[in-house]
Amino acid sequence: MEAQTDRASAPATVEELAQELRRADEAGQTVRLRGAGTKLGWVADAGASVEVATTGLDEVLEHNPGDLTAVLSAGVRLARAQEVFAEEDQMLALDPPGAEATIGGVVATGDSGPLRSRYGGVRDLVVGMRVVLADGTVAKSGGQVIKNVAGYDLAKLFAGSFGTLGAITEVSVRLHPASPQTATAVGHADDPDLIGRGAQALSHARLEQLGLDVRWAHGRGGVLSRSGGATPLPQAEAAQRVLDEAGLGTEIREDDNGLWEAQRERQRSPAGLVAKVSALQTDLPELVRTAERHGASLVGRPALGLFWLRLDEGSPGELVSELRGRYVTAVLDRPERLEIEREAALEPGVELLMRRVKERFDPRGTLV
Repeated sequence: MEAQTDRASAPATVEELAQELRRADEAGQTVRLRGAGTKLGWVADAGASVEVATTGLDEVLEHNPGDLTAVLSAGVRLARAQEVFAEEDQMLALDPPGAEATIGGVVATGDSGPLRSRYGGVRDLVVGMRVVLADGTVAKSGGQVIKNVAGYDLAKLFAGSFGTLGAITEVSVRLHPASPQTATAVGHADDPDLIGRGAQALSHARLEQLGLDVRWAHGRGGVLSRSGGATPLPQAEAAQRVLDEAGLGTEIREDDNGLWEAQRERQRSPAGLVAKVSALQTDLPELVRTAERHGASLVGRPALGLFWLRLDEGSPGELVSELRGRYVTAVLDRPERLEIEREAALEPGVELLMRRVKERFDPRGTLV
């Protein structure tokens, strides 16, 4: 259950937000920043006395179809932004789960979906950013910067910062053409080694893939390769041949939106555990076996070495303990009863670097 704050606000302008942070900073109060609140459970509640939401900043400030760029206020719902871009047959290549998520929240948490395999993550798509620091100072990357943030790439630094360095108020993003048609080659197997073999074969195949994902649940798994463009079927058929040669049973799905929506949904659990694992591509078979032993499901981007294990019932602490014994593991969604750190202890050098960055941007520790 979330702790109650003394004050909550959703400023309608950047100036109002800056005043809110400045007032809290001067009063020695702690502040929690939030977007739509879809991922508040990813971090421990630090009991902030003030909560400031960016949902009042909800304008699509610019859309430049000719050069495939846009500028968005942080509180714009990602789904709404995609609707605007779709009018020009364009898209922002971020597709994390959660229709209500704001662009600021997606960037601050570094969230992603299957499109990351083709287009990269938040740090690859955000080309500029406007932020408000804890003391109310407004800074913008790519333009006039202030002394205490000079030399930092704000867009890359604030992506994944969870609001602990400052409030993201505006992002400039790179867009891509939307694919008019898609088709997906699917390989099926009940052997983790076959799943790993199929994923590895497609990772090294000379194919242009919109997405390359794996899945596993209840003793059976799949490898999914999505193709796009005006005529995606030949590419999908080529991917199918790769999976055939790897020994998987295969099919092609032209009506494939449901497949990929299911991949995104398995990255979340309303009441259970989701652990995000970074591992080698060659670790996939053993990671699948670990999931199966604990009764968990798995989805992932094998070419990137990113996997999400979801456990709705069972012993989440035991699963996390085993994963952290071998892989870099972050706990995202979690049951209320589970008391466990989001990440394992950092190496001393990494911890020192993060502490110094925090001290530079938020010396009083206002943002939690």
